[in-house]
Amino acid sequence: MQTTDIFERLKMGEPILPNDLEAYKMREASYSTKKLLVQMNNATEPSEIRDLLSQITGTEIDESVAVFTPLYINYGKHTKIGKNVFINFDCVFLDLGGITIEDNVLIAPKVSLLSEGHPTSIEDRHSLIPKLIHIKKNAWIGSNATILQGVTIGENAVVASGSVVSKDVPDNTIVGGIPAKIIKKI
Repeated sequence: MQTTDIFERLKMGEPILPNDLEAYKMREASYSTKKLLVQMNNATEPSEIRDLLSQITGTEIDESVAVFTPLYINYGKHTKIGKNVFINFDCVFLDLGGITIEDNVLIAPKVSLLSEGHPTSIEDRHSLIPKLIHIKKNAWIGSNATILQGVTIGENAVVASGSVVSKDVPDNTIVGGIPAKIIKKI
């Protein structure tokens, strides 16, 4: 029997097996988050959107943050958003493994931040592998980019549109492609 709550284990990066006695809590939490998301994604006032996002994340979202809905989050409590962050339309955050977005980050439309994955082996595929995504200050994530679990995007880095980022991006670099590779230093 586990002694630590499943959400703490997820935050620590512990793989969750499909027969985990607390696995049902992840789905229940997602349904609770979805109720708030429906309200948030139908809100028109920026302050109301920030208030609902604060409820979803369990932290106060600064008034300098702008979110163009819809935004989709499966849990929310493992997402931390800094100041002066801009999140454009139609983004997806799977945050059971944790997502940290520092100050002055720009996130373009249709960006996916996926802090969760599964093993490739058939017998283990239904296990969940959570790993933190960390986007550092002043980074810019281009439209339709996908950031995979465990990736850190460096300070001032740029991720080109349509990229799939599976490895850390150094500070002050532009990456692009599938899989994303360094294009140049800035």
